[in-house]
Order: sequence, then C-alpha cells, then structure tokens
Amino acid sequence: MQTLPSRAWVEIACDESGFSGSNLLDPDSPVITHASVDLAVPEATELVAVLRAPFRRRASAEYKSNVLLRPEQRPALVWFLTALRGRAHVHVIDKTWYVARRVVDLLVAEPSYGDGTSLSGADNATALAIYQAPNRTEFLDAFLTMTRTKRLRLIDHAAIDRFFETMPYGVADLAEVSREHIEDIVERLIDDDPSIPPPLEPMLPALAETALFWSAGRRSVAVVHDEQSALTRHRLARMRTYLAGAVFPAPPPLLTVTQVDSRHDPRVQVADLLAGIARRLATNPADAPDLADLLAPYLSEPYAASRC
Repeated sequence: MQTLPSRAWVEIACDESGFSGSNLLDPDSPVITHASVDLAVPEATELVAVLRAPFRRRASAEYKSNVLLRPEQRPALVWFLTALRGRAHVHVIDKTWYVARRVVDLLVAEPSYGDGTSLSGADNATALAIYQAPNRTEFLDAFLTMTRTKRLRLIDHAAIDRFFETMPYGVADLAEVSREHIEDIVERLIDDDPSIPPPLEPMLPALAETALFWSAGRRSVAVVHDEQSALTRHRLARMRTYLAGAVFPAPPPLLTVTQVDSRHDPRVQVADLLAGIARRLATNPADAPDLADLLAPYLSEPYAASRC
C-alpha cells in the first residue's frame, strides 16, 4: 500500500484496547491504546482476508490480535505492520500518568476543555511528582473516588478527606489546593459543566488527539469508531465545537463520529488488531523486542515521555 495524497477531508476508522471503564488503576491493564487507520473498505477487507487465510475453517470467528501475536504468526505480524506504514497511528495512554495529569488539569490549574481533552503535557513537573510519589496509587485512587460523580448528586466529603490524607508530601502545587476549590470543582462535575470534560473518560482525549493528528491543520476528519458508551452525542458535539474553535481558521478537525459494531466494518477490525498489538508490546516490550522498530512509527509521543 502507498500513502494517499492530501484530501479536503478523510475518513478514518478507530478502535481501542485496554479500556476498563473508570477502573483506571488496574495493574493488570496499565495502558490503553487507541488506534486509527486510513484505509478504504476494500483495502481493509484484503488485509483481514490475508491474515485469516490460514484459519479459514473458523471463518465465522473474528480474527483478534492475540492470534497474530503467537510466535508462529510472526511473519504475518511483520507483514501487517509493514503494510500499514503511513496509513495508521496509535495513541498509547499510560493510565497512571493520565490520572496524574487529570489531578493537575482539574485541581491545580483552572479547568479547561482544552487541557481536559489533551494527552500531551509530559513535561508537567507537578504531574511527574505525583507519578513518581511512593504512595501514588493510594492518592490517585482517592482522586478517582472523589471525582466519580456519574451516579451521585451530592459531594462525597469522606472522599475529599481521603484525598487530603493521601496527598503526596512535598508537592507544592498540591499543597496550595483548598478544600473549597475542590468542592467547587466536584459540584461542577456533578452538574455536568460543559466547560469541563469528564476527567475519567480517556476515550474523549484519545479521540480529540486522533482527530487533530489526521487533520494536521489542513483537512477535516470523519471518524468511524467501534461502539463506546463514553462517546455520547452531547460529548461529541461539545468536542467538535471546541476543536473547531481551537484551530480556526483551519478546517474543523472533527466532522462526524459514526459508531459501529467492529464485526461489521473491516477497517475497524484492522484498527482493533493494531490497538491490541500495540497494547501488548507496550505492556510487555520484552515479548518481542525485535518489533520495536516496526511499531515505533505508529506511536504517539506522550506515552514515551510519560515513562520517565
């Protein structure tokens, strides 16, 4: 396959691997990968057909990345990654780093839609101090409990108490955060303040960053995405409006998002395969160190920077 020329708009297909809802500190699933591909349906159909050919007796089953990652499938895996060069991208999100960033974006800085839908900021000193704190898991779990407001209509004062009790020692910016400020932010989350994206939904910033990557400031992006409960109609409308205003007068980055069953769209199946491969290799790089060079061109910068 060859890289396509620039177009006024592009349709890409996306899927994720490792998303576990609001359980963002699951040690068995430390990263989320969000993959996107720029393929026509016939191209994706051909890719999947080649991979599935040795398993044609199980034609009804969906081909998954765990099959492609078997040692005996290494030639097929190398072929797959080579075939997608220039036609795919992957955001790898360290979940712990993501939560540490949300603490800073939500409580230390003035909350903004831009910060809340960004995966960048790997040079943030306060987030890094939280990420490296000995008790980071306990503290970040307290933050998650405090901001998990989906089914609550009242502030959980006990959760705020625990947040302060577990706050890492010596992080100056955190020490300046008042209880009054936290209660104000939590109230805004409960009221679904449109200026603050939900802090526990990494699919939103992943989609925003994906749209910005493929838009590149010169075209708009239509997204076909595997079904995700986090991508509600209202959230997507807010994101489209924000991104359009943020890049004006460039073309609005995100045109539409159509959610589909991955089994019915070969492009999403290819994105699913790439996401699964990237998650496995990012979580266990020693499993296939020889594939690092093949995978590296697809990966986003924030992940590598967050592992400092």
